[in-house]
Amino acid sequence: MSGQQLHHHTGFVKKRFPISLICDNVNSPANIGSIFRIADSFGIEQIYFCGEDITVVSKRMQRTARSTHKVVAYKQSEHIISIINEFISDGYTIMALEITNDSIPVSEYRADVDEKIALIIGEENFGVSEEVLKMVKQSIHINMYGNNSSMNVATATGIALYEITKQWGIKF
Repeated sequence: MSGQQLHHHTGFVKKRFPISLICDNVNSPANIGSIFRIADSFGIEQIYFCGEDITVVSKRMQRTARSTHKVVAYKQSEHIISIINEFISDGYTIMALEITNDSIPVSEYRADVDEKIALIIGEENFGVSEEVLKMVKQSIHINMYGNNSSMNVATATGIALYEITKQWGIKF
């Protein structure tokens, strides 16, 4: 019988990509949990949650994360600028998922085979801060065709990671 649902652990090869997420004041437990699940799904290295008064682990986050917070490395810091500077020192390309006057569609970004990426995502109401945007090599955005000019941060992160990792899927 065709069209039968497969078991959830069937057919996928585990991969790890040289991508880290840096969250700029993302503080919704539901979004944090979703970001853990997305990070696990796309094999990223680690997540940094940056900002003051960010509660990463909560009951709501744990329900949404479905235990992925136990397998995806993560750290917290109040100081996003120092975290970005560490990634720059370690040779990462710093990118922001943000619509700006010089952002390009994520589908057009071409990563080098040996490139390491730190992707900065912002809190839904304010996005990536201006101070942080000054530090990025490239801003990327998702083309949208409706009336709205933004989407849920976790959803946008999933789309961006899909576009970035699909080009590497062949190379790794």
